[in-house]
Amino acid sequence: MRVRGPEDLETWMSESTAPWLVAGLGNPGPEYAANRHNIGFMVADLLAERMGGHFKRSGKAQAHVVEGRIGPPGPASRRVVLAKPMTYMNLSGGPVTALKDFYKVPTEQIIAVHDELDIPYATLRLKLGGGDNGHNGLKSITKSLGANYLRVRAGIGRPPGRMDVAAFVLKDFSAAERKELDWFVDRAADAVEALISDGLERAQSTYNS
Repeated sequence: MRVRGPEDLETWMSESTAPWLVAGLGNPGPEYAANRHNIGFMVADLLAERMGGHFKRSGKAQAHVVEGRIGPPGPASRRVVLAKPMTYMNLSGGPVTALKDFYKVPTEQIIAVHDELDIPYATLRLKLGGGDNGHNGLKSITKSLGANYLRVRAGIGRPPGRMDVAAFVLKDFSAAERKELDWFVDRAADAVEALISDGLERAQSTYNS
């Protein structure tokens, strides 16, 4: 057994007591609520409902926040801070960084939930690190924190024909997509819980498709 030095012990204590930070990405305001770009907010809302909490304005960041636990009752449950940045998508990094610093969350315990153009609709991909693939919310977070955080990538597919990407992501889900939307949001919320409770590899084996 390796003896921990003071720095090792400090790191271990921080990681064992710090909460997870789950940032659902989107744009604030009712005009954006049903947009494809706001699926991160939708997943965060469902997770808050499961935790029995309600989003409130944070005094530490420009975000709405819920604190609670995920997992079975008892020592196996994990402290979680759910956040919805209120800065608009392209400035998401500021609130996420402020909450990370306030709650002392290791970067590896941050999960960004976001829409992903290059994945078919209703498909999930879970990963640690990587590029931003042109996603302005990820670009902002990576600029602030580096890339070594977890992502739940919720596929929305590519725009049809020659539709502009920005117009596509800022439109509501189509009638056909809405038939699967509740199931999709539910599955993405399950994936977040699995990441926290079971770790990346096990969650990927269940939810990556």
